[in-house]
Amino acid sequence: MKNALKPELFRELPSVDEVVRMPDLVALAAANGVAAVTDAARAVLARLRGEISSGLLDSTALQLALGGLAGAIEEQLRRALGHSLQPVINATGVILHTNLGRAPLAEAALAHIRETAGTYSNLEFEIETGARGKRDVHVDRLFRRLLEDGDRAGSEGLRPLRTAEAAVSTRVDVATIVVNNNAAAVLLALNTLADGGEVIVSRGELVEIGGSFRIPDVMAKSGAVLREVGTTNRTRAADYETAINERTRLLLRVHRSNFEITGFTEQAATAELVALSRKHNLPLMEDLGSGALVDLQNFGISGEPSVLDSLRAGVDVVTYSGDKLLGGPQAGLISGRADLVARLRTNSLFRALRVDKLTYAALEATLLAYVKHDHDAIPTLKMMRLPKEEIGKRVEAVAKSVASVEKARPTVSSQSRKMKIKIIDGESVIGGGAAPSSVLPTRLLALSCADLSADELAARLRHSDPPIVARVEDGRVLLDLRTVFPDQDHCIAAVLDRIAM
Repeated sequence: MKNALKPELFRELPSVDEVVRMPDLVALAAANGVAAVTDAARAVLARLRGEISSGLLDSTALQLALGGLAGAIEEQLRRALGHSLQPVINATGVILHTNLGRAPLAEAALAHIRETAGTYSNLEFEIETGARGKRDVHVDRLFRRLLEDGDRAGSEGLRPLRTAEAAVSTRVDVATIVVNNNAAAVLLALNTLADGGEVIVSRGELVEIGGSFRIPDVMAKSGAVLREVGTTNRTRAADYETAINERTRLLLRVHRSNFEITGFTEQAATAELVALSRKHNLPLMEDLGSGALVDLQNFGISGEPSVLDSLRAGVDVVTYSGDKLLGGPQAGLISGRADLVARLRTNSLFRALRVDKLTYAALEATLLAYVKHDHDAIPTLKMMRLPKEEIGKRVEAVAKSVASVEKARPTVSSQSRKMKIKIIDGESVIGGGAAPSSVLPTRLLALSCADLSADELAARLRHSDPPIVARVEDGRVLLDLRTVFPDQDHCIAAVLDRIAM
């Protein structure tokens, strides 16, 4: 019977031209253009045809749909002409969440982008001389101050390559260049320093991170030849030395990023590799991945070397990310001996991989916060420093603001009309491949609904405005306010209140 009704239902549908001429859509067409409204009308009518074909619409339901046709077209137009990239609330407790854009930018970085990108700037122009300039000078000066001043404060600094006949201990300058991400930084460094030659790396450091970034594959693309040494769990300095031959161009150390090896393990110390590189007059490169510019032990995170740690130890070239522990925009940063960095700058790949004015503006403002020791101005660092007690107060305030909440002790529990809220202890993580074994104590909102599964509740949160991204564990939805900006707390409370109705 339903199949017999389908031709009749299809005849009820108006044509696209008829829809576009509807009085309710005239203003919409004037504001957005007839073509855009026509496309939206076509999409809505196609959706109705599909629902008729699948038996989802009978005559009564179709009439209701046609009655709301103008509103459906307006919503379709809004989605079609709206931004796909949109802000979300990160309530996962993962500070450097790769899928959510990693490090949020500091307010100063956003302001600097606005003031320089909305007009012309001196990106590659020397105002004093009127000559063409280099875009990397805007951040290289700040990196020099951060790395060289920090170096003068507590170490003998970078050492040039030396031979047994001409050993020197004089300090050399540090330079930094910027490319579009850390994978590009590794590619550029390997291609410049080891194209056609061998690069020695521990078998236990041949990592793969998100997006199928594999060290062996990048090395192959760079033109360098991989020379694995040691075993997965144990590699000694002697393994590197045994592998050195006339084709060796570089010694490489790779941060293991998002995993760690425990148990029966051994890894050559950085000092041993530095000594070996000096002995054989080979540069030592380290891919740090995340690349912190501060000592993370101040944040309760151990085992994560900083860029300055590596340079102080004598590593010649360090590659790292701008949008991870540094807390800036996506970028690949290469810091090290000025003579080696100069070689990288002259590689034709550098122009192909360079970044634009938006990245330089954001990076410059972020680095200035480090120079001023204003670490709380950098959201990533501020989130890492948040104490559990402060997060707990915010969590309780959100729970209290949800309608019909009742609290019980010792574990705070609240029961609204159909949502159960508990406040529990939990852990936040750094994310982004940084400090994989480190966790930060936090307080969590644990949510459950009698008529919704945890996945369904998480989906409701994602489809709110703005979307709220949470994590699901043990049949509950968990919200960690460590990664939620304080001015977003009221948004979470409002969404929970609506779901709880």
